[in-house]
Amino acid sequence: MAIETPSQRAWRAACPNCGAPVEFASAASPIAVCSFCRSTLARDGDALRRIGESAELFDDFSPLQLGAAGRWQGAAFTVVGRLQLQYAGGAWNEWHVLFDSGKSGWLSEDNGRYVMAFDAPAPPLPPQPDALRPGEGVAIDARLWQVASVTRARVGAAQGELPYAPNLKDEFTLADLRNTQGEVGTLDYADPLLVRWSVGRSAALSELALTGLREVSEKTLKARGVECPSCGAAIEIKLETTQSIVCHQCHAVVDVSKGVGGDLAHFAQDTPRAEGGGPQIPLGAAGTLVLGGPPQPWQVVGYVERFELPDDPHDEIVFWREYLLYSRGVGFSFLVDAEDGWSWATPITGVPQVQGRSANWGGQTYRELYTYTGQISYVLGEFYWKLQRGERTRNTDYATGALRLNREQAGNEVTWSAGSTIDAAVVAAAFSLPAGQRAALAREASPISGGGMPFTQKVIIGVFLFILLAAVLNDCSGDGCDDIRNTFGATSSQYQQCLASNRVGGGGFRTGGGSFGGFGGGGGHK
Repeated sequence: MAIETPSQRAWRAACPNCGAPVEFASAASPIAVCSFCRSTLARDGDALRRIGESAELFDDFSPLQLGAAGRWQGAAFTVVGRLQLQYAGGAWNEWHVLFDSGKSGWLSEDNGRYVMAFDAPAPPLPPQPDALRPGEGVAIDARLWQVASVTRARVGAAQGELPYAPNLKDEFTLADLRNTQGEVGTLDYADPLLVRWSVGRSAALSELALTGLREVSEKTLKARGVECPSCGAAIEIKLETTQSIVCHQCHAVVDVSKGVGGDLAHFAQDTPRAEGGGPQIPLGAAGTLVLGGPPQPWQVVGYVERFELPDDPHDEIVFWREYLLYSRGVGFSFLVDAEDGWSWATPITGVPQVQGRSANWGGQTYRELYTYTGQISYVLGEFYWKLQRGERTRNTDYATGALRLNREQAGNEVTWSAGSTIDAAVVAAAFSLPAGQRAALAREASPISGGGMPFTQKVIIGVFLFILLAAVLNDCSGDGCDDIRNTFGATSSQYQQCLASNRVGGGGFRTGGGSFGGFGGGGGHK
């Protein structure tokens, strides 16, 4: 028998499976999951009908929880339900929120941040999943969208109050789309008879004025410790969004995207290869930086070393460093350390408008600098995406003045990031690096890496410098290895090694060396 509570929107009934009370924050909600026996329950008049059973939620240590409250664009809401979705790269949450007006929405995880989305009328002729290609355009509601990702997923578990019955049995397709207005749209193909469509915008936790968040205690953090499957060392997982973590002892990369129980997939990795070796800002270092908004406290939680795959195997291999930063109220950002200077970047919710070699975003026109293929070579710390051994990404960098844009494609996902250059001295001061360490952060600003020089002019200068260098080398005595050749012979290993070390790499002239971009793991509500 239903029990009416003083609130006109509240409703309560007994679970038909276990008898426990099941609360509905809205009397209009059709579905709830019993918190005691996990039965999925549908409203049937003034009683409940069991229609299935949800799997048990795995503890992902999200700061959100049922009952948390906040405000979005001045309207108050409460978190009343959750879908925990799983895919090949890990898992993410879709939190069902109920506004005081009775309207419901979804607070979804997106590239280590959040999106507030609302269900919209389904497109009359939705595109078929197999027709969607990441990076390509598609028209929905008479507006142009760009496909960001196409993912096969399933509902791993459900919790609380939901606006419709989730598909708890089958795997289905989810497609994330972006547009130039900074919106993200999702096509949900879970119901074969009804394609669901939702549209949202980026929402920082600090902007949502959330209360009732989950307490993150030292005891909670220790409870998420795992044993390294490679060396047996104890590893502590400190972030609720972590999908991959690197063992501090043997540096094996451990996949924790599917929880911490049972066998954990892992792989070994090589030693650092970037000049100087390893991170120059230590993991765990904390500091305050201005990264596109008000000053925020940031902590270094991950370190990535990448290199550009040269077109010619004889070309010089260029490495760069990326530091994954975390701020509880904002989410994640990146610091990028390349040979032509430092920059910062944050994944964006929308997508720039690209026309030829230009990209328009935020009222600015960016010029394409270069396109390249990057690959991860070494990592440390924790990451909100699942790291793949030897994963490659295709990147395009854009710039206007100090501002930067990057497009990255990894598999079936396209991620755009925006940011700006930043002075090495600012970085060093923010993280309180010792004076002796600060010199190592300084980078020579290349005269041909500036945002204001046309690409063709860079090539001309590059050819000139190459000819000049060749002339200088020609004026020197032979190839610089004459003494070794005369001593050991022209076919000796000593002479060949000297030639290799003195060889000038052809091609690969791009001075940026990955100066911006290469943040694998973006795209979609993951």
